[in-house]
Amino acid sequence: MNVRDPFNLHRTSALSILKTTASRAAVDITERAVEAGVTAIERSKQIVDELDMSFSVPKNVPSFTNPQRLVEDHIWGNTAVTARGPNKNAGLLGGVQDRFFDNRNTLPMYKDKPYAYPASHRSRPLWRRKRTFIFGLLLVFLLYYFGAFGRNHDTTDSSTPAWSWLKSGSGSEPVADWSQRRDHVVEAFTLSFDSYQRYAWGYDEFHPVSKKGRQMAPKGMGWIIVDALDTMILMNLTSRLTHAREWISNSLTYDQDQDVSTFETTIRMLGGLLSAHYLSNEFPELAPLAEDDPGAPGEDLYLEKAKDLADRLVVAFDSPSGIPYASVNLGKYEPLPAHDEGGASSTAETTTLQLEFKYLAKLTGEKYFWDKVEKVMEVVDGNGAEAGLVPIYIYATDGTFRGRNIRLGSRGDSYYEYLIKQYLQTNKQEPVYLEMWDETLQGVRDHLITYTEPSRFTIIGERPDGLSGALSPKMDHLVCFMPGTIALGATGGLTEAEAKKMPTWTQKSEADMQLARELMQTCWGMYKWMATGLAAEITYFKIANPPLPESAPHQAPLDFDEAPDAVWRKDYDVHAMDVHNLQRPETVESLFYMWRITGDVTYREWGWEMFKSFMNHTAVEDGGGFSSLSNANKIPPVLRDNMESFWLAETLKYFYLLFSPTDLLPLDKIVINTEAHPLPRFDMGQLFSTGWKRKPRDANGKIIK
Repeated sequence: MNVRDPFNLHRTSALSILKTTASRAAVDITERAVEAGVTAIERSKQIVDELDMSFSVPKNVPSFTNPQRLVEDHIWGNTAVTARGPNKNAGLLGGVQDRFFDNRNTLPMYKDKPYAYPASHRSRPLWRRKRTFIFGLLLVFLLYYFGAFGRNHDTTDSSTPAWSWLKSGSGSEPVADWSQRRDHVVEAFTLSFDSYQRYAWGYDEFHPVSKKGRQMAPKGMGWIIVDALDTMILMNLTSRLTHAREWISNSLTYDQDQDVSTFETTIRMLGGLLSAHYLSNEFPELAPLAEDDPGAPGEDLYLEKAKDLADRLVVAFDSPSGIPYASVNLGKYEPLPAHDEGGASSTAETTTLQLEFKYLAKLTGEKYFWDKVEKVMEVVDGNGAEAGLVPIYIYATDGTFRGRNIRLGSRGDSYYEYLIKQYLQTNKQEPVYLEMWDETLQGVRDHLITYTEPSRFTIIGERPDGLSGALSPKMDHLVCFMPGTIALGATGGLTEAEAKKMPTWTQKSEADMQLARELMQTCWGMYKWMATGLAAEITYFKIANPPLPESAPHQAPLDFDEAPDAVWRKDYDVHAMDVHNLQRPETVESLFYMWRITGDVTYREWGWEMFKSFMNHTAVEDGGGFSSLSNANKIPPVLRDNMESFWLAETLKYFYLLFSPTDLLPLDKIVINTEAHPLPRFDMGQLFSTGWKRKPRDANGKIIK
């Protein structure tokens, strides 16, 4: 039976009764609500009373059982708000059926975002408050009539009350219920996605405070929808996935006269489509769709779209050196150099395409995808960068580096991430990438690691003027991918206990795990230091002059004293222009890896505390979902009026995985791209091989000419 039928059958008669007996119905509805038990408002107050007082419910957090949302969905379905997509009815019911029924311009720069957005806290007009009350009364009747209380998403138990996540993890809870905590991550995702679905469906950007969307391309790129596909699959959100798939099938086209970032489009769109293809085939029981079934007309939809997109992106590699240009015009199949930095490409961006194109080559048998991205690694390594640490810009024209700036933050980060992940992707059959990773990690120890004063936290600094220049005690939040990546490299995805039993475990492996733990502590401190409990975009640290070497004795405090004058706070420093929080995933990403690999529940608890801070301080009033922050060191914070696509694709996905059983996506079977899209490990087979070798080097790592 169509799950929409019960609502359609009874809606007309129910509304008719309400219209003809409005005043009497209002009284009757109130009485029935009381008789039915605890209302959403009463329940929220009850739970607030049970909370640990250190965590308070903000006034602007939307309720997941807010009656207004369901009634307004009916009204919005007949307005221009949801009429943007190809299927107006899907715009309405695709967003609400999960709650009623249990059926299974320019691209944003991920590495360097602009700063200023207006503040958004505002009071609700009187007419809106009256409307909310009226709609609330109407919906209480409808919910009572249909027995539909408590269903928020496809997989949450109907007995789960609103605000229950705020109770979970309080000081009075004897044992954490990680399954319930995971369900609350799903609630956060559905609230975010439903808000986008309601106000900006099909648009590439979503501004949750102003309730508006914006396109990056004339017909849209699917920026938010495609990026969120595999999250919906993992969360088993069948109806929302159905709506997304319909849009991809009917509306998504890459045949547009539009310039796009080669890197961003690869990691988000190509990676998102390939991951959706992998998960829907490998785990057909998750969010099952008939269109995915073998032999169905739409079986290969994700792969077909991925292949079409890749055929357009691959022209970026048609440079004299083989280093890809920064941008591509999709419709014209035309590569374009960067508009700044003398036309140089970002080093990280040119070397963070390999997982996606190699997996596509494996799926399609089109070897040229493999060859194009592999050539990049040969050219980059052929520069003979000292200690495995590469400058952050490289020319596509001749393949040489531009400048000497070395950092593991923006424009440098994912080069290092993809070294170890390329090694793991092909089941450790390409040792050249492990060799490069080991060389890099030693270079980080020798040149970038130091310790703060007075508490001796471990940090990874920057060398803006090259390795012979001064060390800057600056860490982008982006650098917090490193703890998890170091742990992944040390164990290969096995647990630490399992890896220690292997003959490959060494003192270096032990030291790498210790370094991962220390950096994880530092990154968590970035969150604890801020007023909202959400990290700044950039943090500076107090260090000795000259900086302490990696070998220096150090022991940071194990706990973060909550007192505002605690000694550890002197080590951290956040500048006024860096206080924004973009909903970034790197720290929770590392928490996920550290939990899976070490089994230390501390990392899970830190993640839960972080998740509550997101819920407490980034929620948007009027059912807007969640927003990034312009100032995360102020309470109430200043909202930025933007929901990053990686909030759905990465941050919430990593929270979900952190709170999930460890057999969901085991780390020794997959690799996860830099946009958190899971891809399988595979054997290269006869078609593929490592087509290059490193140039010989001397004892200092310099290429022998």
